[in-house]
Amino acid sequence: MTTEIVDIQLRGLQRLLDDFPLYAQECLKIVGKAGGKPVPFAMNVAQMYLHKRLEDQIQHAGWVRALVLKGRQQGVSTYVAGRFYRNASTRRGTKALIIAHEAPASNNLFGMVKRYQEHNPLAPSVRAANGQVLEFGKLDSGYKVATAGTKDTGRSGTFQLVHASEYGFWPFADIHAAGLGQTVADLPGTEIIKESTANGVGNAFHDDWQGAEHGDTDYQAIFVPWFWQSEYRRRVPSDFEMSEKDELYMRTYGLTLEQMAWRAAKIAGFGPEKAWIFAQEYPAVAAEAFVAKTEDPYITVDLIMQAVNSEYMDKRGPLIVGVDPAEMGKDRTAIVFRRGRVVSRIEVHRQKTTMEVAGIVARIIRDRAPDAVFVDSVGIGAGIYSRLRELGFEMVFSVRSGMKASSPDDFVNKRAEMWHDVKRWLEDGPVRLPNMPALISDLAAPKYSYESSGSRLQIEKKKDMAKRGVRSPDIADALCLTFAEPVMSTRHDELIIVSDGYSGPASRAGY
Repeated sequence: MTTEIVDIQLRGLQRLLDDFPLYAQECLKIVGKAGGKPVPFAMNVAQMYLHKRLEDQIQHAGWVRALVLKGRQQGVSTYVAGRFYRNASTRRGTKALIIAHEAPASNNLFGMVKRYQEHNPLAPSVRAANGQVLEFGKLDSGYKVATAGTKDTGRSGTFQLVHASEYGFWPFADIHAAGLGQTVADLPGTEIIKESTANGVGNAFHDDWQGAEHGDTDYQAIFVPWFWQSEYRRRVPSDFEMSEKDELYMRTYGLTLEQMAWRAAKIAGFGPEKAWIFAQEYPAVAAEAFVAKTEDPYITVDLIMQAVNSEYMDKRGPLIVGVDPAEMGKDRTAIVFRRGRVVSRIEVHRQKTTMEVAGIVARIIRDRAPDAVFVDSVGIGAGIYSRLRELGFEMVFSVRSGMKASSPDDFVNKRAEMWHDVKRWLEDGPVRLPNMPALISDLAAPKYSYESSGSRLQIEKKKDMAKRGVRSPDIADALCLTFAEPVMSTRHDELIIVSDGYSGPASRAGY
């Protein structure tokens, strides 16, 4: 064999190892949902999307730190197991750890890895193989499996790759998370992937998701909607009917009748008292997954997503800016720009002092000349408002969420009135919101109630939300501030286009 032929073969092999979708197709085999003989691992839409997000993170950060929220049986665990097997079986000194929420799940995942090894034409030699360990002796690499049933799981040893499966159901997730931080070093090439279906709010997975979604941690939040699965559809029955709510759901997410028929059959299987389970097990958008059966959000996810998926772009009317300030801590200073029926820009700032926030808002006023700026003047907001007025900005107004509402017979306070106005704005449509996950989650977060007399609306207090493990809805509160008072345009209602402050994947494709 000539040197030239050898070089060509080596280049082909390197391309195979570098291109995971190609490697999966040629070297890995899986058992499909219908069972039968193992077949080549051809990645589906959800797996390809996840792969792209992880590869992008490697390019920008050098490592992978990902939190994946998914529906049932979308192939996320299959993909992660294959990805880590490829890395551990082709790279020296690379050790992978799988941790699942219970022993049967751990065994299933490890069985998948052993199937990869058994059918892989490029499989390396194995030094040790048992129910918990697969070692590639010559590479000094390997795979280990564990169960998140004890507090010390995953605390011993050093790993470069960790797969935390169904993380939302781990009994000691907080303790394990701290241990994983010590097990995997913050070095290039290391990967930690935590994936799960939702399991309510107030647990470690929900808390981690909020942190990733709002950009507070190294982890990126990756959501996979149920309707990406080509098999999640069925023949439409001749007597199939949809409610107005179903039709709204279908339009909002751009679904087919076949997908709606599949959804209806799933919901019927859960039973009328447990229809909420579909949203948790098969979410169309991340915020929907965390709405538990006992929760009643004031603004529904479907209503929010109708505005996110809207193509309305007529930005007429006064430019109004809402500022919800926060100093240090987890809360964010959120600034929302709304012109008429379009939210055109959102800014989020962290750990800013009173004077720093005042400076940011001052620059916005000078650069964009808004018709009105409403500042939440509770806490440090009072200092921000005072400073801006000192600078001569007469279009800046103070708003306190606990102040008396303009219609005191209908609302407990100004905050309830502003949230009501946002909901009515969304219902009246058409309106457009940016496809920003943190905004969507914030708007769907607060619950509501009425006073004992049943007359006045009250929006859930932030301290009560915190008790449920739900963060302060800072971005949504900033949007609400743009409805504090009626505003007349100083530009005679001219059409001015302002670029969106957030860009991301198309909303009909999830996030």
